[in-house]
Amino acid sequence: MIEFDLDEHDYIELHSLLKVTGLCDSGGVAKLLIADGLAKVEGVVELRKRCKIRTGQMVEFNDQQVLIR
Repeated sequence: MIEFDLDEHDYIELHSLLKVTGLCDSGGVAKLLIADGLAKVEGVVELRKRCKIRTGQMVEFNDQQVLIR
């Protein structure tokens, strides 16, 4: 499991999260894979590339889990 700290920010967009955690090589690749239904937020497939991910949420992608702190 990867833990990602938002620091002082309220949220991070899903495609950016996948990029900064290294789960995708770029934001563009992340957007394509999200559109293909490969990302889940709180166990539900998320197709919105700019979905706002907030503290306490769990993102699943490519057999990895990311907990937002």
